[in-house]
Amino acid sequence: MPGSAPSAAVESPRGGPRSICLLRLSALGDVTHVLPLIHTLRAAWPQVALTWVIGKGEHRLLDGLPDVDFVIYDKKSGLAGMRAVRGELRSRLGPARRFDALLQMQVAARANLLSAFIPARQRIGFDAARSKDLHGLFINQRIPDRPGIHVLDALSSFCEPLGLRQNEVVWDMPVPQDAFDWARAQWPDDGRPVLMISPCSSHVRRNWYPDRYAALADHAADAGWRVVLCGGRSELERQTSDAILAAMRHEALDLVGKDTLKQLPALLSRAQLLVTPDSGPMHIANAMGTKVLGLHAASNPARSGPYSDRRFCVDRYDDAARRYLGKPAADLKWGTKIEFDEVMSLVTVDDAIAAFERRRAELETG
Repeated sequence: MPGSAPSAAVESPRGGPRSICLLRLSALGDVTHVLPLIHTLRAAWPQVALTWVIGKGEHRLLDGLPDVDFVIYDKKSGLAGMRAVRGELRSRLGPARRFDALLQMQVAARANLLSAFIPARQRIGFDAARSKDLHGLFINQRIPDRPGIHVLDALSSFCEPLGLRQNEVVWDMPVPQDAFDWARAQWPDDGRPVLMISPCSSHVRRNWYPDRYAALADHAADAGWRVVLCGGRSELERQTSDAILAAMRHEALDLVGKDTLKQLPALLSRAQLLVTPDSGPMHIANAMGTKVLGLHAASNPARSGPYSDRRFCVDRYDDAARRYLGKPAADLKWGTKIEFDEVMSLVTVDDAIAAFERRRAELETG
């Protein structure tokens, strides 16, 4: 299966916890980044009972992950939903009454409050520098404070207070065979490389412009590549994709709104290159082994870019810091977002074409 790898190598103490609860509700990219931690825990302690409190949409992506019990929390359900989560956890815990460890991997106020409804002896949270919204009141232990690391590395370090170290990143995203079958049916496997465009992030100021996507897509089509558009069912994604198609000289395959979250990883795995802003599909594609042309000005690719390979990303984050915040990126607090109107105008068509050509040259030289 694409994206699979051998079991993670871990440094494991003897014994270990009998039960662990992970709390990470959202978003799609972040829950994808939790997968290597799951495999690290399972490799160290094959018998540990893993429970994951997760968001509704995120569960649709990861449903079927082996040997993980999911408990879904709908953000719209408020306190009533939190009480329901507590009741479900109690019924699952039975006589044990509480987990040996809670990994509280989200610092937003809602997640912090929800964590109070999860009984656990060891309550592991973020270091002080990454904490906010009274996060420290809901935990009794913190991960190591390592500034300047990728989001995935921060999440992976949640195993360290348990006595583990993650030495290898393993994804193994749960994608059913019928999802791969659906993806293969969308276009013939005729040897043409595929540039896939997922044009929208949930943060609109991170999004690039339709005419620039169209220019890149036409350049790829001129080079003999197939162009495929993908995305969700939101009005923004539909409007953006329609504008890209209208601005293109060539035809493109429009799959926007036609896949499910289970089919998306399989679809992304068929591309030789995905172009996208900082978004969930960026990280899902990376987990499936697809190279990513990430478009970065509002966010720092060193922190939140495609984890495995950032060689094809466009990085205008420092330019954005200097223009909008009056200082170089090196002087910003790690994780600062530069989400201003027109910040993505710093990413030019020439930037994207140069990144595309690097990937094209790699494929042609083998």
